[in-house]
Amino acid sequence: MTWSTADVPDLTGRRALVTGATSGLGYETALELLRHGADVIVAARNPEKTAQAAQRLTDQAGRAPDVLALDLADLASVAQAAGEVVQKYDRLDLLVNNAGVMAPPYRQTVDGFELQLGTNHLGHFALTGRLLPVLLKTPASRVVTVSSFMHRTVRGISEDDLRRSAGSYRKWEAYGKSKLANLLFMLELDRRLRAVGSELLSVGAHPGYASTHLQAAGPELAGRAFQARAWATATRLVAQSAAAGAWPSLYAATYPDLRPGSFVGPSFLEYRGTPKVVLPTRTAQDPELAQRLWAWSVEATGVDPALTVLK
Repeated sequence: MTWSTADVPDLTGRRALVTGATSGLGYETALELLRHGADVIVAARNPEKTAQAAQRLTDQAGRAPDVLALDLADLASVAQAAGEVVQKYDRLDLLVNNAGVMAPPYRQTVDGFELQLGTNHLGHFALTGRLLPVLLKTPASRVVTVSSFMHRTVRGISEDDLRRSAGSYRKWEAYGKSKLANLLFMLELDRRLRAVGSELLSVGAHPGYASTHLQAAGPELAGRAFQARAWATATRLVAQSAAAGAWPSLYAATYPDLRPGSFVGPSFLEYRGTPKVVLPTRTAQDPELAQRLWAWSVEATGVDPALTVLK
């Protein structure tokens, strides 16, 4: 199959929210959505970086995005940001759950959760749940949750992982679990939406191996400047560009005939290339595990996504 951003349809009149859109995949996703006519909300934690990214997007796309302060590692910030969106906008056609952290030294979120699961999964779980009122009333809306092929490196997840202690923390295992959680959430949301007859699509994507700042961010947080530079150099040499890495997200966000619950990745060994529908691991497709994770996430965040309104 051949596909490029030229195949993205006209998105005039549609509104999208992209988390983590100040750089990398999120920036490239927001840029193409703007170029194709969507009204885009750029949601990120750092106000200065968000303002700079918004200006670059305006310069490149010729259209200015809206900006939204959002710290996914702080559930109060998630609640405030979602409240602003629900109050300000009467429609939301697309939510791209893109932001994330990768393999940092041990940290906790503001609310005491292990940073990677707390940010990559719980933050997006709470955000999606709080935005459901406006998503559900928007015809043909979509939620795209960005995972990783690293979800294949783990075989399960437990409630204890959400509050993993420093002594038992392994950064790459925690990252893989957070990406597994993304897929379990995406597929459980899909099952629940279909059960109540909603037209809202829950789909997933992963970028393969793309050149972004994410790979070097963990070593930088640990104060390992040489390791950060080595990661950055190696990534530039062997990875595809961030723009190409955003293709699966854009395909998942805009392809007209995508089936509910689809997972999109690169075509060549899921490493690089044009996007196609790929298969998650058997663990990621386990409905019982997904239901348990959903229950743990409701308890952890205090957000119980309201889908019964459609019955």
